Amino acid sequence: MISQTDLSNTAAYDVKGMDGLRQSAKAKDPAALKEAATQFEAMFINMMMKSMRDATPQDGIMDSQQSKMYTSMLDQQTSQSLAKRGTGLADVLLRQLSANQALPDSEAAASPRASSMAAALAAFRQQQGAVTDGAAPAGKTLSDKANASQAPHVRAFQEKLGVHAEEASRSTGIPAKFMLGQAALETGWGKREIVGRDGSSSHNLFGIKATGDWKGKVMEAVTTEYVNGKAQRKVEKFRAYDSYADSFKDYAQLITGNKRYEKVLAAAGDASAFAHGLQKAGYATDPNYAAKLTKIIKGSLVG
Repeated sequence: MISQTDLSNTAAYDVKGMDGLRQSAKAKDPAALKEAATQFEAMFINMMMKSMRDATPQDGIMDSQQSKMYTSMLDQQTSQSLAKRGTGLADVLLRQLSANQALPDSEAAASPRASSMAAALAAFRQQQGAVTDGAAPAGKTLSDKANASQAPHVRAFQEKLGVHAEEASRSTGIPAKFMLGQAALETGWGKREIVGRDGSSSHNLFGIKATGDWKGKVMEAVTTEYVNGKAQRKVEKFRAYDSYADSFKDYAQLITGNKRYEKVLAAAGDASAFAHGLQKAGYATDPNYAAKLTKIIKGSLVG
């Protein structure tokens, strides 16, 4: 029922709510269609607000990457509220969607109107993920933006994990590109993933260790730690996941749920500041960790 997916009183960037709405819409729930049309209207209002922001100078003494991020979030929520009141666009979309549902599936798929609506809804889904400037723009995922100018292993890595990075970006505000860069650094572009004795993958992309509060699966691996600037080889226990998607989710929870990473989140608008923030917070012991991560983000990945 629509009561399970009504987003009018929730955050505009509530990904779980959006997933529920899409499921209800697939079930051809008229109430869900109305809500989808309203959310689509909110997207267009947000696009107009973003255009106005872009035309306004934002280089004052009180402006920063962090203020821009929160302004973007405020604009999305304001768009949500305005769309709830209605400007007329949602009504037009609802009529079109309802008309398409009245057609047999074969005719609806062939209908130019259906094709245009499908394209529009795809753009809408991408817009919902654009909470920060670092998220992929509407209509373009990180996988789409991977191009032939990249080294084959870099392009393959980005295409493989881009969708998961985008999902994590929506929940953290950290650009997907930054998290992909960190996963690349931790795993050597996927070539040095932590594996079990039977060769199974841990799916651990971020080198997160299995500390005392971890209740999931564990795998042991030899790792290099720096003590007083000197490299030492140690056997450590690391978290293991069922999928790469779970690895990104756990990383997102770690970064957003631990107070020592608060400044890292605040610096998520700049690659260098983000990387140095991680190193300063003690994410890694490698004294060159920040420099290596910044180089990967800025030099290898697109987004």
